[in-house]
Amino acid sequence: MINELHKLLEESFDDMVSIRRYLHQHPELSFKETKTAAYIAEFYNALGIEIRTGVGGNGVVARIQGSKPGKTVALRADFDALPIQDEKDVPYKSTVPGIMHACGHDGHTATLLMLAKAIHELKDELVGEYVFIHQHAEEYAPGGARPMIEDGCLDGVEAIFGTHLWATAPTGTIQYRFGPFMAAADRFEIQIQGRGGHGAQPHKTNDAIVTASQLVIALQQIVSRRVSPIDSAVVTVASFVAENAFNIIADKVKLVGTVRTFKEDVQDFIEAEIEKIVGGICMAANCSYEYEFFRGYPAVIPHNEETKHVIESAKMVDEVTAIEEIEPEMGGEDFAYYLQNVKGTFFFTGALAEGVEIIYPHHHPKFDFDEKAMLIAAKTLGTAAITYQKQHLNTPGVTAKING
Repeated sequence: MINELHKLLEESFDDMVSIRRYLHQHPELSFKETKTAAYIAEFYNALGIEIRTGVGGNGVVARIQGSKPGKTVALRADFDALPIQDEKDVPYKSTVPGIMHACGHDGHTATLLMLAKAIHELKDELVGEYVFIHQHAEEYAPGGARPMIEDGCLDGVEAIFGTHLWATAPTGTIQYRFGPFMAAADRFEIQIQGRGGHGAQPHKTNDAIVTASQLVIALQQIVSRRVSPIDSAVVTVASFVAENAFNIIADKVKLVGTVRTFKEDVQDFIEAEIEKIVGGICMAANCSYEYEFFRGYPAVIPHNEETKHVIESAKMVDEVTAIEEIEPEMGGEDFAYYLQNVKGTFFFTGALAEGVEIIYPHHHPKFDFDEKAMLIAAKTLGTAAITYQKQHLNTPGVTAKING
């Protein structure tokens, strides 16, 4: 059965590439992916596969039932793009100004669509049910995963698997982790309100730029001096906005940044410490402030049994040349919500082509990936789903809820 699946996927690889390139040329931002959702729905409708559209927003969910009863296994791909100008010189360059697929979600979607087609062709030989979750809005919190879950995309699902094409790891590599894999991703905003004035008379002002500059430096001490070195954390000020003429002292500054953690107690501590530092510095500078901390996605914590299962599944894929456990990744992913509700795992599929001289990371204007990685991702996900059914064939079909 696995050999048949792999053969079908190999035969459909050209179509997989065509779909990916079409989506790359027609990207849509988070929560605005109406045309992409319609494209996905049309693909399934043409095959006569049962789908639900508008799931939790722009989400699409397809279900394929095998010929015999078994487990219900879900596979997930995201399909939103980013507000970045595509600077690649390729025939499939984005046609939408200022928007591009700079994280591989076009590849995720093409992978899952062709995998669903292959599963559909084999359904008479398969047991159990296969759920294909096409998720909108992964890139921007609050994201699409949680509303899709609330709208029933996991109904009856007993295990879920997902992957991310990882363009900084060599093609042929499968990367996994036991324990926390990706970090909780939070955002903060700080508005400093001082008293502006003439650039030649600083003594008559409360300089918001100087105050904010002190704050940026002080925030760096949270991780280096207040968080235990055993606990990983990041505090980054990513935006510093104070627009004025050359001879005006600013009365206000806005800072925006991100916090990344793996433990909730560390997350709570950093949130409180930021406000403590902001309050102290602003008091000393006779400035007022507004501070907001937005909780983003929780940490991605795979389940051990399902992670072991993916490792064994990857060994069955000829194109996989390395399977390795990696250090935690500080990037965020709302796949975390699925793992809070059902058993499952998440892994990286290496997508860096051999011989690439300059590696452009995710979210870079020249980001791209080796399209051969899509075939590896499809084979690994499909193998994991089918063999999971076989291994749990005699287990009662009860949905395993995690953390409530």
